[in-house]
Amino acid sequence: MRDFSYLRATSTDAARQAAALPGAMLLAGGTTLIDLAKCGVAEPETLVDITHLEGLDRIDVNEQGATIGALARMSHVADHADIKSRFPAISEALWQAASAQIRNMATIGGNLMQRTRCPYFRDPANFSACNKREPGSGCSAIGGVTRGHAVLGTSEACIAMYPGDLATALVAFDAVVHLGERKLLVDDFFLLPGTTPDREHAIEPGEMITAIEIPGSAAARRSTYLKIRDRQSYEFAAASAAVGIEFEADGRTIRDLRVALGGIATKPWRARAVEEALRGKVLESETVRAARLLAVEGAVDHGANHYKIELAPRVVARAILKLGETA
Repeated sequence: MRDFSYLRATSTDAARQAAALPGAMLLAGGTTLIDLAKCGVAEPETLVDITHLEGLDRIDVNEQGATIGALARMSHVADHADIKSRFPAISEALWQAASAQIRNMATIGGNLMQRTRCPYFRDPANFSACNKREPGSGCSAIGGVTRGHAVLGTSEACIAMYPGDLATALVAFDAVVHLGERKLLVDDFFLLPGTTPDREHAIEPGEMITAIEIPGSAAARRSTYLKIRDRQSYEFAAASAAVGIEFEADGRTIRDLRVALGGIATKPWRARAVEEALRGKVLESETVRAARLLAVEGAVDHGANHYKIELAPRVVARAILKLGETA
């Protein structure tokens, strides 16, 4: 870890101005930034401490939706009574993310800014080729050990998987990220690697996440987050699904369906083909199992990660049928 300057921001505007300086990085919970600095990936010239900015840790929930401040802790949001009742998939995604210690420190804004867990990206000492770290240097993962890598949204430049749980649930329910004067759908906030995998987020210099806004809906109220992983504690998803359903008055016909996938793509992945195939249909096991395959339409494996193409549709179907049982 190299030496850096420390600046404690006294206002949101001051933080934005400091964040625009070359080599500046924002410090909130620090659970990702410090980790990346230790492994030699992040080398900030200036750390801009925003931990003491007032008002950015608020959690407001009403009939229209929820607004969660960027500095709200993951554990506080997960345990918020109105979030649990109106957005259960959001709460469940947070509870199943990271460890208790990390959830108590990490912030919602920082969670959205977390970077890939690709081992080649995180080991510059042994793998110099990484287009995400050094554009144009190549990709050590392609042709390497790929069990944890993406099968959707990949490019010839990068196959690194997006690891987060919260963002998967946010994408399912059309959440919006506040960047000061600009607002973006969370789905648009995350970028596909294409030929520029070093750009993971659509955030510009001088911008800062101030809040996340989640619209209220019947599908969000009847929702769940299902995560399959190699172990039950502190593990990233092999495949996950955030699903929400709204039924017609008969309690079986699907009026609205939201499906997003985690653990299998280079960004949180909205499965719109599954949603469109099942809207207006009566919820039956055979119908769901046929539509589930659309979740991985266009998937490309790199050998050891082929299992994700078979696993992800099963996770989607299980989550949808689970919600059907509670209708």
